[in-house]
Amino acid sequence: MPQALRFLGRRLPVLGALAGWSLLESAHTFLSGYAVARALDDGFLSGHTAVGLLWLGVAGLAVLVGGPAGRGVFRGLAGLVEPFRDGLVRAVVHRSLTAAVADPAHAAGSAAVSRLTHQTEMARDSFAGLVLVARSFVFTAIGALAGLASLAPQLLLLVVPPLLAGLLLFAAALRPMATRQREYLAADETLSARLGAVAEGLRDVVACGAQQPTAAWVHAAVEAEARAARSLARWSAVRALSLGVAGQLPVLLLLLAAPRLLRQGVTAGALLGALTYLTQSLLPALHTLLSALGTAGTRLLVVLDRLMGPARPEAATPGRAGPGHGSAAAEAERPSTPPSAGRPYSPAATAPPVPRDGPRVELRSVTFAYGPGAKPVLRDLDLTVEPGEHLVVVGPSGIGKSTLTGLMAGLLTPGAGEVRVHGHPVHGRPAHDGRAVDPALLRVLIPQQAYVFTGTLRDNLTYLCPDLAPDTALAAAATAVGLDALADRLGGFGARIDPAALSLGERQLIALGRAHLSPAPLVLLDEATCHLDPAAEARAEQAFLTRPGTVITVAHRISSALRADRVLVLDGSRATCGTHDDLIARSAVYRDLVGRWRTEHV
Repeated sequence: MPQALRFLGRRLPVLGALAGWSLLESAHTFLSGYAVARALDDGFLSGHTAVGLLWLGVAGLAVLVGGPAGRGVFRGLAGLVEPFRDGLVRAVVHRSLTAAVADPAHAAGSAAVSRLTHQTEMARDSFAGLVLVARSFVFTAIGALAGLASLAPQLLLLVVPPLLAGLLLFAAALRPMATRQREYLAADETLSARLGAVAEGLRDVVACGAQQPTAAWVHAAVEAEARAARSLARWSAVRALSLGVAGQLPVLLLLLAAPRLLRQGVTAGALLGALTYLTQSLLPALHTLLSALGTAGTRLLVVLDRLMGPARPEAATPGRAGPGHGSAAAEAERPSTPPSAGRPYSPAATAPPVPRDGPRVELRSVTFAYGPGAKPVLRDLDLTVEPGEHLVVVGPSGIGKSTLTGLMAGLLTPGAGEVRVHGHPVHGRPAHDGRAVDPALLRVLIPQQAYVFTGTLRDNLTYLCPDLAPDTALAAAATAVGLDALADRLGGFGARIDPAALSLGERQLIALGRAHLSPAPLVLLDEATCHLDPAAEARAEQAFLTRPGTVITVAHRISSALRADRVLVLDGSRATCGTHDDLIARSAVYRDLVGRWRTEHV
């Protein structure tokens, strides 16, 4: 309140201008009912039609006066609202920065952003609405009550008591409504903070198999906000009751008392004028006031309390979530079933027997489109990749190369046809012997945006085989893919890493080392070396060629195709598979890709 009074005290000229324009609104209200009464009593009922029309003209003139008054009111309103909003923004920024400096652990985050943007605008709009409707109601009530008193003082006895009763009833409900509004905003901030935390660490959530507890954690915040909203809505219903008492009851009393008032000498024009005041002026203004106080008023008080009150820490996250870099790749790199509590996941422990030279990959008449009405990306594709084979997939950008690896990894479901790895459907459906096979036990997919999480380098490398990778194996894998120099620079396998501090190429090297260590016999590299230089890319690819298993690579450079056993060319209408020399002779698309690559690297 002291701050509000100081704020208004510095803007007395603006308040004076608002009051002056509002007096014109009172005059308009006064004339609207008074002119109707005089038109009826002194004009039409007395046989003087011209007089009646003259008084109606006066009422129409009053309506015209309301136009300039409204324009002046809105000009004055801007002189209050904009400084109010600017002051809130300064206060929120100051408090957030002060809190962050005092306690970096509670630095400004998503909740502070909500206060700076959503809540300050909410306060601005609420304040503007309150000023507008409160001013309108006060000066409309002055004009209407003055008009009733001029027509017949006893009319005030029918209007003022229910008006005051309705306002008091509404005032009694303001405090509970403000409490419920405060609970709703607190729940909204909590939900915003939790959603921000989950979005930031989404890949870590998927990687750790924590989807269910994380979903329950967010769902609890959603339910809390829903309960707060329902409670607020129930208290808001009091507004309808208050409006009935303050606005509708006077009309009813006036109609019931009309015969008695006529016997007491109140004219028919006075009764019609009173009804005009109630239905055309007082009741609409009252309805607007109660609606604004019930919503904008309580919202403004609660928002100001949250913006100007003590800084509040944001909601804690469920455990420690590192900065993820969200994509479906996390699902591709992790086992489909969450690890058991206290026992790291070990693919080799439950993997079905697969020949050392790798599984066979089969696509049988596969068609896939992104949506029922979309053009198929792949149509009737038949392909067999033999065990231990190195297949490179090439084609123009956007032709479906990543879609193909997604189908092989089981991340995408074909619209028609079937994808099988080692004789089993990739989606883990029962095989002919009745056993369901987890595709995560057979394959590892490394996408273009490599997944690295906050933790030690060892944690990241042994992510898919925590029980089966001693330091000697780590060192061998690091040397094979070219990760050894980065490991030394970071401080060894026990060094803690921050994904945000790594370059895209360094993240790819870590993901390649993880895939090399994985016991999965099928490796899918979807432009997994695109951020490496050609020499580093060749070294990493050679590491997988000497590793037992089947390797399918979406090539970033045609040089990868030169090292492959076979090359699959996707050109949008059909797929062509063969050796490099064979495709040079048979595929115009492949010749174009090779020629372009050679021109760029001369």
